[in-house]
Amino acid sequence: MDPTDLRALLTPEGLRLLDGIGPIDSTDAAVAAVGRLRRDGHDPAIVAAAVTQARLRTRATSKFGEFAARMLFTDAGLQQATRLSVAAHHAGRFRAAGLDRIADLGCGIGGDAMAIAAIGLAVTAIDRDEATAAIAAYNVAPFPRAEALVGDAETADLDGVGGVWLDPARRDGATRLRDPGDWSPSLDVAFDIAARRPTGIKLGPGIDRGLIPDGLEAQWVSDRGEVVELALWSGPLARDGIRRAALVLGPRGAHELTGAADADDEPAGPLGDVIVEPDGAVIRARLIGDLARTLGARMLHPTIAYLTLDAPAATPFGAAFVVEADLPLDARTIKRELAARRIGELEIKKRGVDIDPAQFRTRLGLRGDERAVLILTRVGDRRRAILARRWNEDADPAGSAESASDDGSAAQ
Repeated sequence: MDPTDLRALLTPEGLRLLDGIGPIDSTDAAVAAVGRLRRDGHDPAIVAAAVTQARLRTRATSKFGEFAARMLFTDAGLQQATRLSVAAHHAGRFRAAGLDRIADLGCGIGGDAMAIAAIGLAVTAIDRDEATAAIAAYNVAPFPRAEALVGDAETADLDGVGGVWLDPARRDGATRLRDPGDWSPSLDVAFDIAARRPTGIKLGPGIDRGLIPDGLEAQWVSDRGEVVELALWSGPLARDGIRRAALVLGPRGAHELTGAADADDEPAGPLGDVIVEPDGAVIRARLIGDLARTLGARMLHPTIAYLTLDAPAATPFGAAFVVEADLPLDARTIKRELAARRIGELEIKKRGVDIDPAQFRTRLGLRGDERAVLILTRVGDRRRAILARRWNEDADPAGSAESASDDGSAAQ
């Protein structure tokens, strides 16, 4: 947000205007609101800033729930902000480690700082962008032990700080993220801080694993079926004997699978009556083998992240599918089978085969009022199409999570 727009908004008139607008969930609604408020005689600059914020608040509800209605945002800050459900787990780590005064470096709009302050810890949030720091200050204002300042994460004064939270941003133009300098602050700086102080570092879940220092705990987090981050923890924030963790958040709460290292996969075996698709956090953490052993399952293929077993088993760490037909991966054969079963609603998943599910769907001529799942994959050296249905325990198997339908393998 431009500092001029922010100054216009952070006035009694601007804030009253913003609070009175209500949800803005479409471009048409935004245009209508702008026209109405300008006809009422409000300053055009304040109107533009307030309507923009109202729309951001509406979008932010998915991340911040009811708190979004009193927060301020930037578009980039909202995209990068930690979901409140995840930030609460970050905050809990600091409290469990007995740390009280936390520095949130590269705080963005202050989502993590809010969660830390909400459990009574002191937090100083720092961002180098003046407008962003001002927004963070507004967002943490209800918490008496929180403040937000303009500053550089790389040179911040950490005297008296018990723990550090770092959310490095991608540098402009950085896409591959295999170089520690692709972030700001750089990973070299972040890891140096982590070596000296108890630190949590938020990174994208797809980071090159070779960049993860050996001494840090690496925790991949999924929320409602989406892998949202990799959090690295040092010092007392890291748990004894744990170097790999998959935290799965969903309607049934939080569940975690942990290991001292990457888990060895189970051997591949024949297709059973059930396929389990591990949650993306389990795949990223390379704990598929440990999940298989807890379920009594085997790999469907040595390099593909599907498990198979002979009876449904409830787990918060994946979605289960009951096999109804094992077909060759041939569009005509599959089309006949779907027509015979009157399947008109089809969820297509694929791993280990080079097929575009959207294009493949057009070849199937779906008609009917039944639904099914089609899993395109490999079983041994064969390309197969496995027709299945979701297995629901109490109408909600595995705590929620549908993993993405794109390629994923045990070697990821």
